[in-house]
Amino acid sequence: MNAFVVDVNVPIVANGHSNQANYDCVLSCVNILSKIYQGGMIVIDDGMLILSEYLNCLRMAGQPGAGDAFLKWVWENQGVIEVCERVKLTAELSAPDEFLEFPDDRDLDTFDRSDRKYVAVASASRNHPVVLNAVDTDWWEHKDALKKNGIRINFLCPQHMR
Repeated sequence: MNAFVVDVNVPIVANGHSNQANYDCVLSCVNILSKIYQGGMIVIDDGMLILSEYLNCLRMAGQPGAGDAFLKWVWENQGVIEVCERVKLTAELSAPDEFLEFPDDRDLDTFDRSDRKYVAVASASRNHPVVLNAVDTDWWEHKDALKKNGIRINFLCPQHMR
């Protein structure tokens, strides 16, 4: 089973709420979320950091967009071990957006603090998930350092990474 860590920008784009995302990008995001529902696995943290970000940006009712449907699916399946892995993260005492599971690499010092939870979850997962990104260029700028540290990324909208 393919496992995925989904940056919140993916369901936001799938909802059509990203000005920089073109039609092909939206379609890619909708398709990958559909693939996850139909047989993939989502990987999130057990402290609800990722779910909280989803809840802040998406609608729990599951409509009207594909990203909202994704949130509803994650919420309803978060306790189903066959489709959702919940990873324990260890936050640094001095900085709640820093995690012991985040790679200790100087090349990642400038990586966006708000996205570190996704990298930490991917790093700590026993399922070696792929991180999905749509339009966040910070992932692109750090792709080599992330790869060096074992983080696999699928750029759903590479046309927006330049």
